[in-house]
Amino acid sequence: MPRSGIRYGGDYNPEQWPEEVWADDVALMAEAGVDLVTVAVFAWSELQGGPGRELEGGWLDRVLDLLDQAGVRVDLATATASPPPWLAASHPEILPVTAAGVRLSPGGRQHYCPSSPVYREAAVDLVERMARRYGGHPALELWHIGNEFGCHVPACYCDVSAAAFRAWLQDRYGDIDELNRAWGTAFWSQRYRSFDEVLPPRIAPTFPNPAQRLDYRRFSNDELLACYQAEKAVLRELTPEVPVTTNLMGLFRPVDGWRWAAEMDVVSVDRYPDPADPNAHIGAALVADLTRSLAGPRPWYLMEQAPGAVNWRPINAAKSRGQYRRWSLQAVARGADAILQFQWRASAAGAEKFHSAMVPHAGTDTHLWREVVALGADLVRLAPVAGRPVPAEVAVLLDWESWWGLELDSHPSAEVRQVALLLELYTPLFEAGFVVDVAHPAADLSAYALVVIPALYSVGDGTAANIDGYVRRGGVAVVTYFSAVVDTADRIQLGGYPAPWREMLGLAVEEFAPMPAGTTDRLTGVLAAATSSARRWEERIQLRGAEALLSLASGPLEGGAAVTVHDHGLGAAYYMATSPDPATTAEVLAHAASRAGVSPAARVPSGVEVVQRGDHLFLINHAEDMRQVDIGEAEREDLLAGGRHSGVANLGPGEVLVLGAVEVPPGPDAPTPPR
Repeated sequence: MPRSGIRYGGDYNPEQWPEEVWADDVALMAEAGVDLVTVAVFAWSELQGGPGRELEGGWLDRVLDLLDQAGVRVDLATATASPPPWLAASHPEILPVTAAGVRLSPGGRQHYCPSSPVYREAAVDLVERMARRYGGHPALELWHIGNEFGCHVPACYCDVSAAAFRAWLQDRYGDIDELNRAWGTAFWSQRYRSFDEVLPPRIAPTFPNPAQRLDYRRFSNDELLACYQAEKAVLRELTPEVPVTTNLMGLFRPVDGWRWAAEMDVVSVDRYPDPADPNAHIGAALVADLTRSLAGPRPWYLMEQAPGAVNWRPINAAKSRGQYRRWSLQAVARGADAILQFQWRASAAGAEKFHSAMVPHAGTDTHLWREVVALGADLVRLAPVAGRPVPAEVAVLLDWESWWGLELDSHPSAEVRQVALLLELYTPLFEAGFVVDVAHPAADLSAYALVVIPALYSVGDGTAANIDGYVRRGGVAVVTYFSAVVDTADRIQLGGYPAPWREMLGLAVEEFAPMPAGTTDRLTGVLAAATSSARRWEERIQLRGAEALLSLASGPLEGGAAVTVHDHGLGAAYYMATSPDPATTAEVLAHAASRAGVSPAARVPSGVEVVQRGDHLFLINHAEDMRQVDIGEAEREDLLAGGRHSGVANLGPGEVLVLGAVEVPPGPDAPTPPR
């Protein structure tokens, strides 16, 4: 596996520059403390001039040798993310087709149909040549397969994909009668007589079959993953000792992070929070927690971030001074073992020429370069935290397949969005100082005292029983509205919502009552303040043992329950039948945390993030003024600035402290430890 210490670097694209620049690059990498770079992500057209041809890799040979001599290790890409013009010209059938029947053209990137056998064969050929030529190079530390799978083409709807979809369905369902049952094709005269009649869910006169659309998302994820697996198989055969990765994109809907992470030795993520968003650091923390959770015991890398501005938003804000450092150290605090950027040197041409880089257009006499060098020095000092765990007693549950179903159309409200609701519940936990894991609903949840379940729309029997058993055995769960509504085929679970958990929650929901956008109703109850309000969603509920902690004090369902709690076995299950205002949501979660007996690592003032990683405590001040944190009376050593702290730690605006325990030498009468 990769070397110890926190790695530092980014995407290096030497093919964009004259060879005389390369020596300058390596010298600057040494100045910045760079020890790992990703090479050749988009270099296919520079490496191979036609189908089946030998690599034109002399330039890459020289680059890798130069990096090796400088002690910089390489995350070598398979270069398959963007097919070269010659492949599309000779085989236009590899180009993807939209649901509206429009065939996309080359000229951007990722212009391939994931189901295309021609693309896959060409990609595997290139990977085999790369592995044979560079698999033994001393600079090689990691293989980087593809790049941001599904980013621009999450699904293709061409005839090749249609044939692959029919084969996928036949493998999944066995016979056409089982498919008809699962898809509910008795509705709208959709019954199929054979798999040959089935098409992808292309643009139709009105809503396509939702179960068909859900299966197409599953199929499309599987086809992208099959591309990755085909390349991985070659690398495993030819270079079994070299670990593999690819870069996920955090809370990216098309790609099932659980399925993909299971295929990686190092789990990597690209993270681009918006500097113009005052709460961007909270979403960034959630992505870090998600990636750490996907990785489990394996290392995870922040594979891409921007040192400054990006190029792809309508308005691309630059990072404020110190923000690059804070967000990078936040990732380390939450488990990252590498901080890498896109990219090393800012491009002079192309679609990403205004995307910031470690070496900016203005050169090294810039504040951005000075921040790049300073962060490299920080990461050297943080070597003791590499590989150390980040403990969490709280988890939020996320299932990509349920997410896909949740956001299909013809639902009670288009305002129910997975990431938005996830952030509504994660934010008060973050602000209270809790470190949160993200867990799959079917996972073993016994390590967590509190589990939060935001709109888990679809559950199978095993998942439903897993969460019920977690509560029965003493866990505390907070379940939101629109959870456990359908099974995994998107069929309603009848008898009152949420059917599998009515006993656990001590209630039954008769009717959904989504609210018009922008409207609120008042809330009353033991957790309510004068300003407490319900937003987005309400329900008509029958209480069957549950206690109402909040009730509706206005609106058409006035007097009805809005937030409940119910003892179930040794544990308790909360139900949120609405989205309360942020302060009231925080009260509900605090009540549940108290019931679960969990508390954060330290009392957290507004704007401060506190995370324990191993023996080290990270304190990050995202506010624009001084903050104080009580760190206890034990003396702690400051890894970044030196010195020691105890009692109350003062954090200046944007300041970061990383505090480790101070080792006290044994006294003269201390016993000698055994050898």
